[in-house]
Amino acid sequence: MQRTSLPAARHVPRSAIYTDPAAGPPIPSPVSSFTEWDPLEEVIVGRADHACVPEWHPVLAATIPRRHWPWFKAHGGKSFPADLLVAAARELDAFARMLEKEGITVRRPDPVDWQAPFSTHRFGPVTGMYGAMPRDCLLVVGDEIIEAPMAWRSRYFETRAYRRLIKEYFAAGARWTAAPKPELADGFYNADIPDTEFDVNRGRSVITEAEPVFDAADFCRMGTDIFVQLSHVTNRFGVDWLARHLGPDYRIHVLEFDDPHAMHIDASFIPLAPERLMINPERVGRSMLPAMFRGWEILEAPEPTVPDDHPFYFTSRWLSVNVLSLDETRVVVEAAEAPMIAFLKRHGFEPIPVPFRNFGSLGGGFHCATCDIRRRGGRQSYFGTP
Repeated sequence: MQRTSLPAARHVPRSAIYTDPAAGPPIPSPVSSFTEWDPLEEVIVGRADHACVPEWHPVLAATIPRRHWPWFKAHGGKSFPADLLVAAARELDAFARMLEKEGITVRRPDPVDWQAPFSTHRFGPVTGMYGAMPRDCLLVVGDEIIEAPMAWRSRYFETRAYRRLIKEYFAAGARWTAAPKPELADGFYNADIPDTEFDVNRGRSVITEAEPVFDAADFCRMGTDIFVQLSHVTNRFGVDWLARHLGPDYRIHVLEFDDPHAMHIDASFIPLAPERLMINPERVGRSMLPAMFRGWEILEAPEPTVPDDHPFYFTSRWLSVNVLSLDETRVVVEAAEAPMIAFLKRHGFEPIPVPFRNFGSLGGGFHCATCDIRRRGGRQSYFGTP
């Protein structure tokens, strides 16, 4: 993944990292997560409070369903409908209570007034968006929390909702990194591409390679191997930065699916357990998977049942595959998706149905609404030594 014109970064082993001799022995980190399926012990669940519709910009044209463009153009910078936010908040609270009943520690971000405008030296004023999707802006790899350099201007300061929690985890022993903050100047975006012709697979991404950007939800962790898709929010420069930052302890694999409006891998490529992978058959063919998945059980997700007129403003109906694994058996799934529930049972999983369709209108499912803080299990390779 490294650029051949630059020397390889020197890998510094953990034992060589400076520690204060007066501080005593190292503190075990409260943050530890290497896969999407190890037993979940602590998690951040987002908030719908004060969620704000992003203002119209080419990044929206590249990713959201075309039928919702007029709605975004009319409501950009305003709050989402109050009844939707109330319903979404209720679903999040019920989801959090269910996780706690399963023995999982749940943390929540701070409320933020996302309608308050902000500016930088390159753009603004713009409004923010929400603190509903911690999976988008925070990437946990092992004992490290990485703040993602997001490509949407409305999400530029989104991690501020989680700052109190991150500082707490850092004080308790976790590592904390913020990726280089992008400038997101007008020239960063491909303004010469017509709104209807964005297609990340044909070299017509809305973002350029001028600076590194990525959303954390474009990455999928399987021990020492991390899988990513290039999308309208994640460029190769961003992938290169993360690969070099993580060093030779991890391998990053770039996947390509049949999704011209790609944004976030977790509605296409969903590992459920070691050697068990669920795919969105509308976007992912078995031939698209690298040879390292030979021998894995590849499960093609059933057709979703959500009505066509349901207001999924940001996503397709395939939000049904955005499930959350609590371990190698228990999987949280939308309560109204009877085919998915039956499908998971048929393959030996224990689905936990939870109503979440109102929250889905904000652009995510159970995986998006969470960020793993601690899963029981260490770093290992499921595909051979890196």
